[in-house]
Amino acid sequence: MVQVAAQTGVICSSAALSDREQGIRFRVAIGAQTLSAFAIRYRGRVYAYVNRCAHQGVELDWKEGYFFDSDREFLICATHGALYRPDSGTCVGGPCKGGALVSLAVAEDGEVVRLIADGVQLIE
Repeated sequence: MVQVAAQTGVICSSAALSDREQGIRFRVAIGAQTLSAFAIRYRGRVYAYVNRCAHQGVELDWKEGYFFDSDREFLICATHGALYRPDSGTCVGGPCKGGALVSLAVAEDGEVVRLIADGVQLIE
């Protein structure tokens, strides 16, 4: 798992993320790059990643905000079918097996989900 650090910013309310359901998309700036990112809830915890497949850099979601496979066990790349563990971002199947999504540190603070790493700016 690649860990990127970020500035504190509110991504969404905690209630906006249901376990193994639709995620929340947001945008971040990392250095000079502006990137799509997303947050999901899996087994009660919130995880966030840059929305870029480790295989060819395309966005994962098959419909805006939908990242889970049909069994809701893995995150899936809609383009090539790569499967990622929701709790680590590690690719466990498909063309990027052994690769990983770029993880963004988040925390639930009261009733909100915040981006908390260094070096990443949440774009409102």
